[in-house]
Amino acid sequence: MTKSEVLKEYFGYDSFREGQEELIDAILAGQDVLGIMPTGAGKSICYQIPAMMLPGITVVISPLISLMKDQVGALNQAGIPACYFNSSLSQHEYFEAMERAKSGEYKIIYVAPERLEIDSFLGIAEECEISFVAVDEAHCVSQWGQDFRPSYLKIHSFITRLPHRPVVGAFTATATKRVRDDIITLLRLNFPKTLVTGFDRPNLYFETHQSIPKTEFVLNYVKSHPNQSGIIYCISRKQVERVCSALCEAGFSATRYHAGLPQEERKHNQDAFIYGDKLVMVATNAFGMGIDKSDVRFVIHHGMPRSLEAYYQEAGRAGRDGLKSDCILLYSSQDVTTNRFLIDQNDGNPELSESQQKAIREKELERLKIMTFYSTTTDCLRDYILKYFGEAGCGKCNNCSNCLTQCEEIDITNEARKLVACVAMMNQRCSQTMLFDYVRAQSNESLDKFSFTGKKGYGCLKDASPKRLKEILDYLMRTGYLKAGDHYTINLTEKSHDILSETVMLKVTKERKKKMQSKKAARTSSNDNPELFELLRQKRAELAKAEKMPPYIIFSDRTLHEMASEMPLTEKDFLGLSGVGAHKCEKYSGEFIPVIRKYVQSH
Repeated sequence: MTKSEVLKEYFGYDSFREGQEELIDAILAGQDVLGIMPTGAGKSICYQIPAMMLPGITVVISPLISLMKDQVGALNQAGIPACYFNSSLSQHEYFEAMERAKSGEYKIIYVAPERLEIDSFLGIAEECEISFVAVDEAHCVSQWGQDFRPSYLKIHSFITRLPHRPVVGAFTATATKRVRDDIITLLRLNFPKTLVTGFDRPNLYFETHQSIPKTEFVLNYVKSHPNQSGIIYCISRKQVERVCSALCEAGFSATRYHAGLPQEERKHNQDAFIYGDKLVMVATNAFGMGIDKSDVRFVIHHGMPRSLEAYYQEAGRAGRDGLKSDCILLYSSQDVTTNRFLIDQNDGNPELSESQQKAIREKELERLKIMTFYSTTTDCLRDYILKYFGEAGCGKCNNCSNCLTQCEEIDITNEARKLVACVAMMNQRCSQTMLFDYVRAQSNESLDKFSFTGKKGYGCLKDASPKRLKEILDYLMRTGYLKAGDHYTINLTEKSHDILSETVMLKVTKERKKKMQSKKAARTSSNDNPELFELLRQKRAELAKAEKMPPYIIFSDRTLHEMASEMPLTEKDFLGLSGVGAHKCEKYSGEFIPVIRKYVQSH
C-alpha cells in the first residue's frame, strides 16, 4: 500500500495536512526527523503511517498513560495492531503483551520513557526488529522546556543498545529555538529533516479578562454553553476545590483533578471526563498532558500560568477536532505573586549545578513576565503568541477579544514619568502595592518602615485609580522602561532615563464593537442539522458505553457534524466521510445509517 492508501484505508482521510507528507517521506527514506506541529495538526499520523509501511516494529515513547490508552484504542479501532507497556498493566497483561510482541503481532508499541531501562522491555527491544523510534512530547528532553523530564535523557542510551540504529523521529507542539536545538542534541538526531509547520490554530478564539469576579464568570460561561465539554485550569488545589464545588452546587456536570487527590480518585475523575460522564474538568496543570479528547470546546484559565508555552499547550487542548473553540484567560495581579512564590519554592533538578539552576530560575521569571504581558496587552492576542514562538505575526486576527474590542490611545507621559521617578526615589525597593500607595498617598506600613511617607513625589498621582495605574505600570514593564527585580520589587532599566524625552501613548479599551455573545454564537455554530447531530451523538455515546471506550475514539465531533450535513445512506457514501476508514465503515455504518435514514424519512 502507498502512504495515501494507508491514510484512507486506516484513518479515513483523502489528503494529508500541512507537513505530514514531508515528514513521512523523510522517515520512509531513512532520515531522522524533528516535527514541530501545533496540537490538532496530526503529529501522530506522521509516525503511525510509516509504522504501517516499514518492516518490523515502531516504538513510540510517550510520557503519559492516558495518551497511550487513547492512541492504542484509536489504532485498534482503525484495525492497526498496537499495544502499550506502562504501570497500568497487571503482571499477567504485561507478560501477555510481551509474548505477543515477541511473536510479531504488533506494528506499534507505546512505552513510557521510564520503562526503557527495565530488563524485560530491553529484552523485547533487543530481540525484535525495531525500524523506527518516535519520541512524542519531545520538548520534555530539554531543561529549558516547560515540562522537563529527566527520564527523557535516557532515550539516547536505549537507542544505542539496539542491535541496529533505527530511524528516530521527535515530535512536539510547542518548542522555542533553544528547545528545538536541545532536542536535536540530546536525542542525537542525525542531520534531521526539521519541519515547523506553524503554531497558529485558526479555529481557536482567544480572550483575556482582568480584575473580574473569576468564579462568577466561569459559572455564567458554563451556563451559556450547555452540553459542551471544557477544562477549567486553576493555579492551586484550593482554587480547584472552590471552583468545582461552585459548579456542582449550581447543578453543572463537573469533576476535579489535582495531585492532592488519591490516585484512584484522580483516575476515576479523569475517566469520567474522557468518557463524557462529566462535561467539565476543573484541574491544576497536573491534568491534561497526553489527553487526546478531541471534543473539548473551551479551556478557561481561572488563573494565569507561569509561561506562554504552558498556556498555549493547555489552551490548545481545546478544539483538537478543528472545530471552533474558546480559550479564555482570567487574570489578576495576585496570579503573578502566586507564580513567583511557586518558582521560588521549586527545588529544581539536583543533577544540575548551582549556576545552571540559577539560570533556569531566571529564565522562568522571564517567562512569567512575558506571560503577564500577554494577559494585559491590548494588542492582538494571536499575534503576540505567534511572535513569541518566532513566527511572523498576523497583525490583527479578528478572532480574539482584543481584535473585537475598540480601543483609543491616550497620552500617559506625565503619569509614566512620575511612576519612573518615584521608583528611583524609593531606591528601587518598592513593590507594586508600595508604589501605588506612595503615588496615591495611601497608608502603608512598609512606606513608614522605610521612611518613604511624605517624601518628594508622595501623592503625586492621588487622583489616579489603581486600575489605570496598573495599566500604565504594565505598559512600562512591557516596553522596558521598568523591570521586575528580586523579592517582587520594581527596578529601573537602561531605558528608564529615555522617558524624560519621549511621549508615551497607551492603548486602552474603549468599547466592544458588538456584543461578544452574538459573535461567539456565530463562531460556535457549525452544524446545519443540530437535531440529527444530537441523535448521532446519542448513538455514539451508546456504542462507546457498550465498548467501554471514549466516544471520540469511535468518531470525532467533526465526523458527526459532516455525517449530519451529508446524511450518507449507503456504505459507499459513509466511507466517503472524513475520519471513516474501511475498518470503521464495516464496523459502524450499520449503526449510524439507520439513524440517518429514520431522520430523513421523518423530515
